[in-house]
Amino acid sequence: MSGAELPSSLGAPQASPLDDEPPAGPLARVASAFTAWAERWIPDAFVFALVATLIVVLVAVATGHAAPLEVVTIWGNGLWDLLAFTLQMAMIIITGYVVATTRPVWRLIARLASLPTTARGAITLVAVFAMVSSWFNWGFSLIFSAMLAKEVARRVRGVDYRAVAACSFLGLGSIWAQGLSGSAALQMATPSALPPEIRAIVASGDRIPGGIIPFSHTIFLWQSLVAVLVEIVVVTLVVRRMVPTGARARTAEDLGIDLGVSPLDRGEPERRGTPGEWLEHTPWLSAAFVALASVHLVGWFARSPAPLQAINLNVVNLAFLTLGVALHGTPARLMRAVREATPGIWGVVLQFPLYAGIAAVITKTHLNEQIASLFVQVSTPRTFPALIAVYSAVLGVFVPSGGSKWVIEAPYVMRAAHELKVHLGWMVAVYDLGEALANLVQPFWMLPVLGLFGLRARDVMGYTFLVFVVLAPVVLVLVTVLGATLAYPL
Repeated sequence: MSGAELPSSLGAPQASPLDDEPPAGPLARVASAFTAWAERWIPDAFVFALVATLIVVLVAVATGHAAPLEVVTIWGNGLWDLLAFTLQMAMIIITGYVVATTRPVWRLIARLASLPTTARGAITLVAVFAMVSSWFNWGFSLIFSAMLAKEVARRVRGVDYRAVAACSFLGLGSIWAQGLSGSAALQMATPSALPPEIRAIVASGDRIPGGIIPFSHTIFLWQSLVAVLVEIVVVTLVVRRMVPTGARARTAEDLGIDLGVSPLDRGEPERRGTPGEWLEHTPWLSAAFVALASVHLVGWFARSPAPLQAINLNVVNLAFLTLGVALHGTPARLMRAVREATPGIWGVVLQFPLYAGIAAVITKTHLNEQIASLFVQVSTPRTFPALIAVYSAVLGVFVPSGGSKWVIEAPYVMRAAHELKVHLGWMVAVYDLGEALANLVQPFWMLPVLGLFGLRARDVMGYTFLVFVVLAPVVLVLVTVLGATLAYPL
């Protein structure tokens, strides 16, 4: 059997017992209503960034801490403060796609897609996989889950295409930020990922040495792991009840979408037989890169006093790039995958400068201090986590980026946490819980994969919004109850 062929048991579509499906339940009807609303009212994510920019600039001018021209100057100078971080986020998307589209990984996708035999089981599989895989790497999960959803749509009859596409995104709407690629946790563990003035706020003298908070005090807290498990269970139960099935489902064929062929059926990149192209198609250069990168990564972790403290954005990106190079085998295959992934990063490149400008205005006009003071006035150590979770979700609608938004929030959240004497690592986790919720009602991070599906954001946001409505109160209870078990400062 060649690498581009599948056993007949994997290649044939699976029958779905449509006649046995129960009548549409209340969650399915609500999801349909939300979808219709989203189709009419949700604008592009760039509009949210523009609105947030205007609001912050106007508020900064109104508070009087800086003259209008000075505020504009601060904003303009701050636009380029996150260039390194912008590339790091773009590489997470690219390396995730590179790994997900290798032949070994796609064979795994095909086998997973062959497991369910009903439409409801297929959609549940995609949702659970999206959530679990997002804990390890959100970029990989976003692409891998989208590929799995498309393959499921090819194989399982009667799957609602909009619902299965929405479920492939649920990892980014629930637990991704509490995992290994969570932006805020990585920034707190990476010395170069935050401006010195923010790091000084976190340090608060000698309370947090260097302003560094390692993974052991954020995503690997047992409280964080419990929150992850609870979210997976709750979202899975919601998904099983909300998706339309039977005659009510709209398949890819019903929507006029051609699912195309499996990536396993693709041939090698075209060759013209030149010496230069021989280098592009030889595996030795890729093997040399993998060897160099592997030695570096092993040495990096060996030199670290604690392995968890060695994980940062650069390490995560290099690890996934190395895996992608190894699995693609030749530079030609790798370059093709990177070219295909690059269109998915346009939103990051366009919008992150705006988020950097917002962060500069908030920190350099002392808005962060005023917001921190307000939080202290209206909070207690017990209510502060829930308040920040709500605030993080609301701000996430306007700034749909865990990393750049943390640059905005960290100064006043960490300052207020010190004043209220709340566990600082848990506040990073709380921020993550609220930040992920925003992705269920903000289409920005759907953009890289919606092109793969041939859908628009408004086609899937009815389903994601319903998950938000159910999951939000659960998150508020989790951050309050679990936060009560932790002591200040770490």
